Amino acid sequence: MNIGQVLDLLRGDFPGVTISKIRFLEDQGLIKPERTPAGYRKFSSDDVDRLRYILRVQRDHYLPHKVIAEHLDAIDRGLEPPAIDGVAPVVPQVVLDRDGLPSPESFRRSSEVRLSRRELIKVADISEELLEQLEQFGLVAARPGTKHYDTDSLIVAKTARELADFGLEPRHLRAFKTAVDREVGLVEQVVAPLKRGRDAAAQARAEEAVSDIAALSVRLHATLVKVGLRRS
Repeated sequence: MNIGQVLDLLRGDFPGVTISKIRFLEDQGLIKPERTPAGYRKFSSDDVDRLRYILRVQRDHYLPHKVIAEHLDAIDRGLEPPAIDGVAPVVPQVVLDRDGLPSPESFRRSSEVRLSRRELIKVADISEELLEQLEQFGLVAARPGTKHYDTDSLIVAKTARELADFGLEPRHLRAFKTAVDREVGLVEQVVAPLKRGRDAAAQARAEEAVSDIAALSVRLHATLVKVGLRRS
């Protein structure tokens, strides 16, 4: 199979997988598809099964690449892979719409995850230096009044680590933070009249409006980025 056919097989269980992701896993030595004389990748059924295993343990257990490589080495030698520690924190799945973008419900959910600094570094598979940079640029912060980090901090840290694989450092992500601050300010301006209501119903309408506008904002942002890249 070529890489496009493999992508079609995997997307049902792993909607976020991309060709770039598969190529990166190959660069990390986790998969080794054959090459045609012309240099094109050719994947076997075993390669697809291997990819499923890698993507599953990344998604469900947040195993770093080094640990995944140890698991795969054991499998390659006919052994059972090491037991996966089931006590590792798991991030609640984001509620998605059919287009794969966050739905309004995802913005209404509160994070119940509490991670220590050490747990965040371990689960997100980042270095202390990267976390310090993310905090320096205001991308990650402990919960106010505590030393614990929540689900959002974990997602940002993991995403920043994946972007770092493409050469994007935290200092490059300040533009995202600036854009977000502007969008938040716009949303707050729109819902400000609703928040002035003193009854519970008014507050509920304000919260619902925030969630709806936030989801629409993400959809618009993602679409404009996609259109811009197509034109470039």
